[in-house]
Amino acid sequence: MKRKAYSFLYTALLAVILLLIVFIVNQLHTAAKLLDSFHPYAGMVFLIFSAALLFAALFTTIRFFSIPKVPLLPEHENTREMEIYTGYMAGRLPVHSMHPDASKQQKDQRWVRTNLKFLEVDSLNITKQIATKNFFVGAFAQNTSYGTTTSLMNNIKVIWNIYTIHNREQHLREFIKLVRSVYESLPLSDFRKEELPAHIKPIIQASFSNTLSSLLPGGNLLTPFFLNLFLAGSTNTYLTCLAGIIATHQCQAMTEKDKKEIIQQSMFEASFMLKEIVKECNPILSVTISKAVKNAGMDSLDTIQQPSTGGGITQDIVSHLASSLKQIIRENISTKQSEE
Repeated sequence: MKRKAYSFLYTALLAVILLLIVFIVNQLHTAAKLLDSFHPYAGMVFLIFSAALLFAALFTTIRFFSIPKVPLLPEHENTREMEIYTGYMAGRLPVHSMHPDASKQQKDQRWVRTNLKFLEVDSLNITKQIATKNFFVGAFAQNTSYGTTTSLMNNIKVIWNIYTIHNREQHLREFIKLVRSVYESLPLSDFRKEELPAHIKPIIQASFSNTLSSLLPGGNLLTPFFLNLFLAGSTNTYLTCLAGIIATHQCQAMTEKDKKEIIQQSMFEASFMLKEIVKECNPILSVTISKAVKNAGMDSLDTIQQPSTGGGITQDIVSHLASSLKQIIRENISTKQSEE
């Protein structure tokens, strides 16, 4: 069945290409005959120019969709294949501005590994920066099409930035291959329930690493709501960190490594990066939710009508309590602002 499907697709594609070529040639011939009526050589010049333009378009298309020839990853460092791969990496890697031997002509394995260390720092910084943005996207836009789309685009942006950092020339098919490889390594891409606890553990640890109830007004009443936002943001951030770190390891691979080993190492590093991001984002999210709750409370109290002449005693009590609560909230906000 699979062979028949491929045969059908290739045949249909060749038929479409043939019809397209016939259509283009016919249109060019018609246009050339029309130009010949104005000048004897106008049609020939038009055909030569059109052919050159088509060949240039075909060349740039092939170059754009081509994938560079990559030598096989060596099994060990002390092999002939390692020398070949080191030369390939030295030719493709951009030279980092902080490399101590940036102008060195003979770039050996030590030079390449030093350059990779500097590029790794840049990759991790970019990953952390975009993962921090995804924390707030996950917290405030969870379970929405906007949040899902934005998170996905940010993850692809992380992989693209890491890919461009490690390659002087970019190739579309090579980048798509990297994206596919990274996403196949993320949790739930190939569902295995025995792997879920290892991925959930750093998220839970980061989310419960602070005394959240002391950061918000209302204490325990608001803690479940806050934790819901916090867990959503932490999950989003963890996936972005994991995607960026896996992409970095794959772009910096110098020898064959077991895929499971790369994932385990990436999970370990992503958990530490997640804790750092959560530690930085925790106060911002806490203060934001705190102010929103206070403002929402004041707006709700403003809807309570003032006591009118002849009104009941119940309405008088409710209005008096609302006025007192608004005054307490205003004083609390003023105190917080003066402390900040």
